[in-house]
Amino acid sequence: MSRRLPQLTALRALEAAARHLSFARAAEELHVTPAAISQQVKQLEEYLGVSLFRRGRNMALSHAAANALPLLSEGFDQLERAVARLRVGNDAGPLVVSVPPTFASRWLVARLDDFQSQYPDIELHLHASRRLVDFAVEEVDLAIRFGAGPYSGLHADRLMPEAIVPVAAPALAADIAAPADLPRYTLLSDDAHLWDPTFPDWDTWLSSLGVEAKLRIRRFSDSNLVIGAATASLGVALMWHSLVVDELNAGRLQRLFGSTLPTGHGYYLVVPPTRLQVPKIAAFRQWMLDQAQRQSAP
Repeated sequence: MSRRLPQLTALRALEAAARHLSFARAAEELHVTPAAISQQVKQLEEYLGVSLFRRGRNMALSHAAANALPLLSEGFDQLERAVARLRVGNDAGPLVVSVPPTFASRWLVARLDDFQSQYPDIELHLHASRRLVDFAVEEVDLAIRFGAGPYSGLHADRLMPEAIVPVAAPALAADIAAPADLPRYTLLSDDAHLWDPTFPDWDTWLSSLGVEAKLRIRRFSDSNLVIGAATASLGVALMWHSLVVDELNAGRLQRLFGSTLPTGHGYYLVVPPTRLQVPKIAAFRQWMLDQAQRQSAP
């Protein structure tokens, strides 16, 4: 039986615009321009011979569109589940996880032996990237994201909150009693954090503690270099707690003054809801949740 249907892209545009009551927000969700959404909806109205929106100061659905929206949303949900079942057919392939590079090298890699010992039949591929993965078009099973969440359209597990801590090697830490002592030391700056407005520079952090002084700062472009310099007693570092938790637990670094600066950020494991029950994905997700629960809180 042949089906007489308009183009799928036009129906997707209608469903998104109807849910959001906004062409702009629909365009953001579908990664196109608002003009493209408007054009798709206009073409669909011409194809169907009905008005789908009452345009004006406040956009509203026509009676026909309001009646169709629940069925359209359900239809796209069903299509997504169908595609997920097709993908399950390739479950024997590698498990691909997108992860921020520094988190991968400083936290995840050190724990992977445990995962491989528990799941020797799962071939794990880590894709180290700061770019947000698009599950609709990329061959990625899960992603670890750093931010404040939530993540629209994805199931998200918050793995761990993040905080900023001042750290130094034990030889230096023994002589640093208070923040006012820090201007006497080289302060290590991780310029990789410049993209994040929640991460303070040394001047800002010390000013918040009432310390105003000329500072001697050594800059690096990578967190691994900063941590290496700190463990080599080359200076004091401000770091994300998760990136130095293993050094703190092993005694290679010490947290100064018991000081912690909480943030609203954290690491999240995200996956399309339709993929949650895929065995290799479910295994890695539960393993990550267990590992995160074991980590010392900042």
